[in-house]
Amino acid sequence: MRQAKEPASAGAVLGWLVLAALAPGAAHLRAGWRKTGLVLLSCYVAGLLALLALALTTDNLIGSLTENSWLTAILVGAAVLGVAWFALIVHSFVVLRPGRLPQSGQILSGTLAGLLAVVVVFPFGWLSQAVWTSRQTLNDIFQETPSDSPSAAAAEKPEDPWAGRQRVNILLLGGDADDHRIGVRTDSMNLASVDVNTGNTVLFSLPRNLENVRFRPGTPMAQQFPNGFRLPTDPGGGRSDLLNSVWEYADAHPEIFGGKQHQGAKVLMDTIGYTLGVKVDWYALVNMWGFARLIDAIGGITITVEQDVVFGKYNEGLVKAGTRKLKGADAMWYARSRTYSDDYTRMRRQRCVLGALLDQADPATVLSRFNRIALATKELIRTDIPRSMLKNLVPLALKVKNAKVTSVQFVPPLISTGYPDWEKIRVIADKAMRDSARGSSPVAASASPSLSPSATASPSPSPSSSPSPKKSAVKKNGQNPAKGLMEGCGGPL
Repeated sequence: MRQAKEPASAGAVLGWLVLAALAPGAAHLRAGWRKTGLVLLSCYVAGLLALLALALTTDNLIGSLTENSWLTAILVGAAVLGVAWFALIVHSFVVLRPGRLPQSGQILSGTLAGLLAVVVVFPFGWLSQAVWTSRQTLNDIFQETPSDSPSAAAAEKPEDPWAGRQRVNILLLGGDADDHRIGVRTDSMNLASVDVNTGNTVLFSLPRNLENVRFRPGTPMAQQFPNGFRLPTDPGGGRSDLLNSVWEYADAHPEIFGGKQHQGAKVLMDTIGYTLGVKVDWYALVNMWGFARLIDAIGGITITVEQDVVFGKYNEGLVKAGTRKLKGADAMWYARSRTYSDDYTRMRRQRCVLGALLDQADPATVLSRFNRIALATKELIRTDIPRSMLKNLVPLALKVKNAKVTSVQFVPPLISTGYPDWEKIRVIADKAMRDSARGSSPVAASASPSLSPSATASPSPSPSSSPSPKKSAVKKNGQNPAKGLMEGCGGPL
């Protein structure tokens, strides 16, 4: 017969219940259920040790949490543990025998015990909802990769998922497609070149109005435009042959590609890669107004607005100068408006918005607003990044958060948009990537920034070749076009 030690009051019952919620089995030990209490406590400790061992022995744990198998396991585990903890509180309350308390104590302890039983389920419910939302969002945004594809093969090699490559190049695009516009015009084009070892990143910004764009020799677009991308002037006097029109033009002319549809993304990736002398791995197209919803989801971003920014069809909108927290719509107008301004100033403001978002989207903010962020992300991104590569890209993104991020903007006077110096662009890009690698790893600085053997087909200069006149001119000039990501944004540098 168990020798139960009765709690002296309703407060004691509740105290032991709270302790049992944190250390299962405590209430059973207090009530004399020694065997049951020891089993519960032992299982709890063993579970914690197993989780610790899993965290310490699993390579790339954070990245693995993006995989469907892991997410499903967490989802099921959270549901089971939620039910188990609810049952634990109820049974702990029963074994403490609150029936021996005065009636008022029974009512009070029973009511609060019921509330506690519900409260302990909340964390597991929140985790289940977050995991479900994550899985659905990831499945909607990222493509499943065929098991025999190179990306899938690389993802299955945890010892070197990048297959010896030093840099990963991802094209970040801001598109203006909406219900009232046919096609996609990429008014914001930035290539993020990331060192896979250090996370050091160079953000190359290309102006939307870059003219006479050259295409990689041998491609259908190069055959169509051997002297550069040039079309007759539009009836209204505008041009539809600028860099921001390449995607739209390729999508609208499948006959150039033998009838293949939707070649815009592939053509733009190859074109920008050829322009910079690198191989572009993947792209991510962001709907600009969907981006505003993402900024709202994290609670806004704090930016120093150097001078009033006017916007709107009739100049009716205004983002006032000063350091302030901007909501999504104002942040987008700050980044996009060209009223009383130009494309190049707008590019700088876009860089400032990206920098503020990278700096202010800390883990605590992401966790506290997770569902809103996930839903906003689901609406704004279109990408060809394979689902299987996420487990490697997530830890790389965390490296970038704490690494050195520099920016190069190919705008006047550095580069003429009407008559671009393509060799100079490649020389500057090559140097910026080498400097980025050298910033944290002298050994890595000697390696080629090219992503793969196929990138060597690009016309960028070889590290071992003698410097070209343009490269020598860049060195003699003494000016480094690579800037800090937040440099010139009005705040602390």
